[in-house]
Amino acid sequence: MAAITPFRIAVPDSDLDDLRERLTRTRWPEAETVDDWSQGIPLAYTRELADYWAHTYDWRAREAALNRFDHFTTEIDGLTIHFIHQRSGRDDAFPLLITHGWPGSVVEFHKVIEPLTERGFDVVCPSLPGYGFSGKPSRTGWGVEKIAAAWATLMGRLGYERYGAQGGDWGAAVTTQLGRDAAGGNGCVAIHLNMPLGQPGDLSNPTEDELAALERLDYYQKWDSGYSKQQMTRPQTLGYGLVDSPVGQLAWIVEKFWSWMDCDGHPENVLSRDELLDNVMLYWATASGASSARLYWESFASFGDSEPVQVPTGVAAFPKEILRSPRSWCENNYNVTHWTTMPRGGHFGAFEQPELFVDDVATFFDGFRH
Repeated sequence: MAAITPFRIAVPDSDLDDLRERLTRTRWPEAETVDDWSQGIPLAYTRELADYWAHTYDWRAREAALNRFDHFTTEIDGLTIHFIHQRSGRDDAFPLLITHGWPGSVVEFHKVIEPLTERGFDVVCPSLPGYGFSGKPSRTGWGVEKIAAAWATLMGRLGYERYGAQGGDWGAAVTTQLGRDAAGGNGCVAIHLNMPLGQPGDLSNPTEDELAALERLDYYQKWDSGYSKQQMTRPQTLGYGLVDSPVGQLAWIVEKFWSWMDCDGHPENVLSRDELLDNVMLYWATASGASSARLYWESFASFGDSEPVQVPTGVAAFPKEILRSPRSWCENNYNVTHWTTMPRGGHFGAFEQPELFVDDVATFFDGFRH
């Protein structure tokens, strides 16, 4: 069995010096020709964030805060996988595997890991291949199906024979696949999603919920999906700019937080400036602009896979989610046994509304402890 090795985040000083130098030497474009975000993240706000990143943001303090968790690495199928493994210490602890997506990271879960352990869960939170401190695949093949198999291997390696899995975004796709694979004995007994992959049925007489979902999908396809088309077709080309320019990486990510959060028009209405930059740092410090985008090239079609999941499925439906699949659509894909319509929150449920997230996840998985 491959070793499980303790890990600590330790970005070299030379990398931080290089970051500050690049930030101060940014060649800026002219301002947008509108008074809102409709052409992208505004110049004035981007300059504010970049200046804060260069002169005020304290990565060493943020790094220390992230290191309060128990980090590890292990090798699966030739690739280094980074993960947080936070044990609850309870005799009846239930293992819970939580997976992030793009443009997120394990930083998304920094406000929910401890509350979940306090409620009796052993939390396992890996970084996707090509993201954060996990290794970057050097060959094709690391798509959703392979990641789900790797996560099952990881849980077995940690000694867990049965566990629950939770995810949103790419984490939802991986978690869905874990649910599909459960019939083969991978140990996953139930899944919980905050971006379920719904499958529309007959739309000849759509309900009010279905009309709202179709309207949101139309908006996404017209105004919000350019990033995904680029990442699923030419991730390498995009990567040169993201890996070379910290402002480019910041803008590419923060614009999506503005668009996808329930933030009333500004990301700092929900997350602090430091939290936004913590997440950007996990991309910048690991130079993962290209490798993270490559998952779209590998697996974007997996979002359309309609093979149903048989294990019990819980859903937290946040009102500002990117794609808001009604329960009827989700029941075509999942064995939905728990559904919560959240009063607020968007795409990054654990990051935006940690208390709502923890309560719903814990309530659902408490039913599978024995």
